Amino acid sequence: TRQAAVLVLLFERDGELRVLLTTRAKTLRTHPGQTALPGGGKDEEDETIVDTAYREAYEEVGLPLDHSAVHTLCLLRPFIAWTRSFVLVTPVVSLLTDPSVISTLRAAESEVDLIFDHPLAAILDPHLSNSEPLVELSSELWPSSDLFYNYTDSHWAWMGNSTYRLHRFRAAAAAIKGMTADVLILAASIAYDKPPSFEWFAPGQFTTVEDTMDALDLCAFNKWNRWEPTVAADGTTLTRPVSLE
Repeated sequence: TRQAAVLVLLFERDGELRVLLTTRAKTLRTHPGQTALPGGGKDEEDETIVDTAYREAYEEVGLPLDHSAVHTLCLLRPFIAWTRSFVLVTPVVSLLTDPSVISTLRAAESEVDLIFDHPLAAILDPHLSNSEPLVELSSELWPSSDLFYNYTDSHWAWMGNSTYRLHRFRAAAAAIKGMTADVLILAASIAYDKPPSFEWFAPGQFTTVEDTMDALDLCAFNKWNRWEPTVAADGTTLTRPVSLE
């Protein structure tokens, strides 16, 4: 199983806990132009998955390696991401105790178009982002009239007839959605010791990585040998495997 890591870098501004985010470069093959956490695949030189998270953050946004103000807090349970195969993604949660470092970050042009941040509490209570410089309603980056948040449930017959809830949060750039949203919901629920103000999971959704892995085994995942994009009713592009048998 391929492994990857993302960095959930938290810092305080004006008494508020915030999380660092990026917009992926539009030239990237996977998820171009989407909001993401710094991160990527584990390399051979990475001794641990924590090393992966920090190396990727250094490469993407210039977060200094081994900085005395960056403190690793914990690792969250892994998430599963899909590209041409599935990848086990471990979120590494860190606290930056010197917020001035944020102003020194620089986007790697080949990977990142924009660096921005979002209040962590607004992941649990989306209306708390009402004072943020959010993108315009019904715009290309937020093609909806919903003020702060919406979701879409998708039925995945190919994966054990499960359901997946795609959360979307309006932000200062492209919407926070998909696995990035899932990671932040989990991180925020732990940080604030409370559940989100919305329903976290869809009926029938797998809620653990073990359930998802079992479903992949049951549907003989290794027999799926081609992938194709499908478009949901709201215009979101999803990727699913297609059998050639």
